[in-house]
Amino acid sequence: MVADVISETPDTATLVLFTGNDRLDYQPGHFLTVDPHQFESLERFTAFLEDLKGKKVGSPEWAHSAAVYMRGWMHNEMGVKLTDVHWYQAGANAPGREEKVELNLPAGLTLTRVSDKSLSEMLASNEIDCAIIARPPTCFLEGHPDVVRLYPDYLSMEEASYARTKVWPIMHIIAMRKAIVNEHPWVAGNLYNAFLESKRRSIERILDPAVSRYPVPWLATYARKLRDTFGGDLFPYGIEENRPTWEQAALYAFQQGIAHRLMKPEELFPTGIMTKVVI
Repeated sequence: MVADVISETPDTATLVLFTGNDRLDYQPGHFLTVDPHQFESLERFTAFLEDLKGKKVGSPEWAHSAAVYMRGWMHNEMGVKLTDVHWYQAGANAPGREEKVELNLPAGLTLTRVSDKSLSEMLASNEIDCAIIARPPTCFLEGHPDVVRLYPDYLSMEEASYARTKVWPIMHIIAMRKAIVNEHPWVAGNLYNAFLESKRRSIERILDPAVSRYPVPWLATYARKLRDTFGGDLFPYGIEENRPTWEQAALYAFQQGIAHRLMKPEELFPTGIMTKVVI
């Protein structure tokens, strides 16, 4: 059982476990099921998001990848449903950004599009309560006293999330016209292999401790640590290698009305693209 919660920083806490005479099988990276409302330190974590119910939350586009993952996490894991929030859509730091895909929004969901203001402006003026965006808004970078990260200790949270789910949220994809693939089926596989080789060379460079590729101390050491975290492949490509990520992305996109049906990962790619040929 959880005997106590010790706050370490404003955003982290340590659980003190009482096991009696039972053998403790808990290992770092494993997760426990507890009632957060029994402990003030843990209740604060859930309160962060629960406080967003009924509030105004913006994102650059409804189909913006980073926002899709955050809304999916809130909806499926944190108890803040899509219809609990009044959503706003506007450019991150400049007005005028528009949605690029046809949406089929869930019933009961409220989405307001703003064309003459940016999310940064609306945050600074308190017109919205929160923004979900990939890049920090200008008002945050300029040190606005009322604009802060919702989770300052985001790195440890993301590391823990990956350890539990094996999901690494993806944000961009390379597309090809179907007519080209239909006429030249080999093109898709060759393009994939080219990017695979490009990635291999890139990782080889960043893992080389003899040459500083970027002005960042201990970069190669940090990269090796991350390589081990990801099971030996610093940034895996492929369908099976990323199945948990693809399946979660497909579910979230369907739930949020971006995809009009729930798709399987294999449906997203040309047939046979993962076939390996050895001569």
